[in-house]
Amino acid sequence: MEKKTDYLFKNVWTIPNVLSFIRILMIPVFAVLFVKGKMLWAVLVLALSGLSDLFDGKIARRFNQVSELGKILDPIADKLTQGTIAILLFWKFFHASNHTLKLFAWVFLLFIVKELVMLVGGALMIGFGLRPGAAEIYGKAATMTFYIVMIAIMAFGPEVGLFRIGGDYPLFTLPDTVMMVLVVISVILTFVAFFSYVPDIRRQVKARFSPEGKAKARAAKEARAKEKAKK
Repeated sequence: MEKKTDYLFKNVWTIPNVLSFIRILMIPVFAVLFVKGKMLWAVLVLALSGLSDLFDGKIARRFNQVSELGKILDPIADKLTQGTIAILLFWKFFHASNHTLKLFAWVFLLFIVKELVMLVGGALMIGFGLRPGAAEIYGKAATMTFYIVMIAIMAFGPEVGLFRIGGDYPLFTLPDTVMMVLVVISVILTFVAFFSYVPDIRRQVKARFSPEGKAKARAAKEARAKEKAKK
């Protein structure tokens, strides 16, 4: 009898899964570069992470490399990356000399809270034998918008942008209002994507904790116990 999580470890070593692992490994690299002020390299690492996120799904579908682990690993990589970016930008803007930016820094906490809820919720679903839903069109749109907006901030944002006026490579600075509007748009899309998962989660929870679902779970648990006793 299979364990609740056995289905995750079938067809693991695919190109999309390797790309997701690499994206997770790139997170501390990006964070260190950002904190040390190496913004050019930080932006390049983030752009590379975003491109790998764009192509891993296309590769999975094009070459029939879709896996159950990939459906979970890809959003985990997204959430860890987005949460890290939000924490770093919150920290950066919270210590800004511009009072408006300092107040606006708290908006980034919305991203952090959402990613924590998704990570904890996904772990709980797996623990109860449920399957977190793969990213749909809303999730993909929100993720792509998030990457574009955050790269724009790190490139041209006030007090942080690599190419801002007064920065290392002065070209252009996003006006405060424009930057804040872009972030708010990203927040809205993020929460639209978040609530788009609710119907599927509700359906799975209802099925799992219905009398039939509980009976099936008990039968599976008893079968695992008997199999373990034989060993």
